[in-house]
Amino acid sequence: MYQLAAPATAEIEIKKSRFIGLLYPLTTRAEARARLAELRAAHPNAVHFCWVLMCDGDSGLDDDGEPSGTAARPMYNVLVHKDVFNVLAVVVRYWGGMKLGAGGLTRAYGQAISEAVKNAELIPVEPMCERRYALQFADESTFRRYCDQHGVSVLDAQYGDAVILRLKMKCSQAEEFGQAAFDLLRGALEDCSEQPEN
Repeated sequence: MYQLAAPATAEIEIKKSRFIGLLYPLTTRAEARARLAELRAAHPNAVHFCWVLMCDGDSGLDDDGEPSGTAARPMYNVLVHKDVFNVLAVVVRYWGGMKLGAGGLTRAYGQAISEAVKNAELIPVEPMCERRYALQFADESTFRRYCDQHGVSVLDAQYGDAVILRLKMKCSQAEEFGQAAFDLLRGALEDCSEQPEN
């Protein structure tokens, strides 16, 4: 999986219609709405602003008046094929006076985003996962320091007979992290990630 290091753009022309492919790194629908508003203001003579948002828990797509399935879907397919995430893809279209037909539109919108991806600097993103650990109150500060040292986020804490911390970390480090933390706390650590929450 990859995300953008910075915005990227490309422009193609087909039968006098201009298709400007734009890619922006972002993570929320609110950011996407703001970016689309900026683009509409910057391109007042454009006829379509087709977009695809792909980010964790908040994705969407819009053909913006083009025939259904001819704009956002091919843009989406390029992003999936290239494994790009946390991105807003927009194609701004200026009408050139000639109809392209459904097949022509599909190719144009897909190509505009494909060209923009070629111009983008992509950086690998590691999948993240959550884990839950139960530990003694006396060990909480030591365990939290250990989390900080290894770039592991503490999402929340529950206090009862023991402390249960919910953590977020790179999936690739989860097993080694858990074993080392178990050793650090002399075995006084229980991985309760698979157990249902009370």
